[in-house]
Amino acid sequence: MADMRLVVIGAQGRMGRALVSAISEQSGVTVAAAVEKEGADSIGVDAGTLAGLTPLGVAVTSDLDAALDAADGLIDFTAPEASLGFAEKTAAKGKVHIIGTTGFSPEQEEKLKEIAASGSTMVRSGNMSLGVNLLGKLVQQAAKALDADFDIEVLEMHHKHKVDAPSGTAVLLGQAAADGREIDLHDNAVMSREGITGARERGTIGFATLRGGSVIGEHSVILAGEGERIELTHRAQDRSIFARGAVKAALWAKDKSVGYYTMMDVLGLS
Repeated sequence: MADMRLVVIGAQGRMGRALVSAISEQSGVTVAAAVEKEGADSIGVDAGTLAGLTPLGVAVTSDLDAALDAADGLIDFTAPEASLGFAEKTAAKGKVHIIGTTGFSPEQEEKLKEIAASGSTMVRSGNMSLGVNLLGKLVQQAAKALDADFDIEVLEMHHKHKVDAPSGTAVLLGQAAADGREIDLHDNAVMSREGITGARERGTIGFATLRGGSVIGEHSVILAGEGERIELTHRAQDRSIFARGAVKAALWAKDKSVGYYTMMDVLGLS
């Protein structure tokens, strides 16, 4: 069976380079194209060289349409508006679209689902790490097993360059907790606290955000009861875990029907 041909968008960024490396290391997939915005310094540079590998014979290009025409799918860790635009293109061409972008609004999430239904096989997750998605399932089960006597707090820390807060992973974990409790996250989330806030409202899900240094990603979900506390934690030590998860998602999606999926589907945990 022929290798799955993948396009890496944002090839000169940290995640783009990690994706090129992950694809090169994984059997069954190949880098079909590496794309950057027009005028980027990396245009014309070999994608392998850019990623610190031996040359792959794939020069970075700004022509996304031509790249998609020669590929089976696209991996996208960019920004919400950009990802929505790319989704329109992948759906129109009937391609697989793996989205690790974070910071989508609820309305944008719904738009992605509509676009996927129109023609693409889309896997979208706030975190492509296999471990984080397993953590999400554990959080859901814990929240379901423990009633609102246990307060739920989501704590996350990332590097100082991250632009969205709370992180997509924190929201993913908060949603898992809300699903376990069978409540609406939007109606029960407390995203920040400042000043005289009063006592903690029973049943809410709190979020705390830390930023600093070069931290790739640390997430903890705390379930605090009277006299006891449970903490479920994941620490990312290398950005490559997200790239490897995205490649795994692409291979899983290769023969799936058009529609919107998550990493829970990829892991068989949905």
